[in-house]
Amino acid sequence: MVLAAGRGQRMRPLTDHTPKPLLPVHGQPLLLWHLQALARGGARRVLINTAWLGERIPAALGEALDTPWGRLALRYSREDRDFGAALETAGGIARALPQLDEVFWVVAGDIYAPDFAFDDTRRQRFAASAALAHLWLVPNPPQHPRGDFGLDDDGHALDLPPDDPRPRWTYAAIGLFKRALFAPPWCDIPAGNPHGVAAPLAPLLRRAMAARRVTAELWHGTWADVGTPERLAQLQANAAPPR
Repeated sequence: MVLAAGRGQRMRPLTDHTPKPLLPVHGQPLLLWHLQALARGGARRVLINTAWLGERIPAALGEALDTPWGRLALRYSREDRDFGAALETAGGIARALPQLDEVFWVVAGDIYAPDFAFDDTRRQRFAASAALAHLWLVPNPPQHPRGDFGLDDDGHALDLPPDDPRPRWTYAAIGLFKRALFAPPWCDIPAGNPHGVAAPLAPLLRRAMAARRVTAELWHGTWADVGTPERLAQLQANAAPPR
């Protein structure tokens, strides 16, 4: 699942007429980098949730994408059409849950990570574990110096209290998830989110972290949160990766 429903408020005026995931980065829409990486890892079906200017994304991509690694079938969860607004991360995943596999990737449409490997070995290893989520963490960028989560020696993600001196890392907005995380006792939104409940993901993750059901690992590849026009310009100024 690719999360593409956000308004992109900090990216205005660029996002006044273009959804943030369709903004070009090194010659192609940001969203296309994710779809190509998913196809390279063996994915054949991708669901994209939309809200702000949501009709633009299906219009740009259609129902399938041919890549050098195979064809991707594309599906859409139209939060704008169904509820008039985005449902945030957990609400959006709960809405899409009936269309998702038991184990699934989630990546935010507004990050840039062109060389991340969405390979099936990672998915299989996670599926066989007791974890409900596996997160990739990155070194803290300048705009987020305090980070999000800690990491223990056993590979479990930690929700550290503010006064804990252990290092925190930034959630890369790339993760593997199991449907069970979006059901009681972790989440009280019914599958399919029929009432359009908007809900963030972090509270679910923190509950599961307290039960040691979230694992994580550090990733040091190319990564950027394309959150402002300035960050986009800086990213464009860097050398483009090979395709």
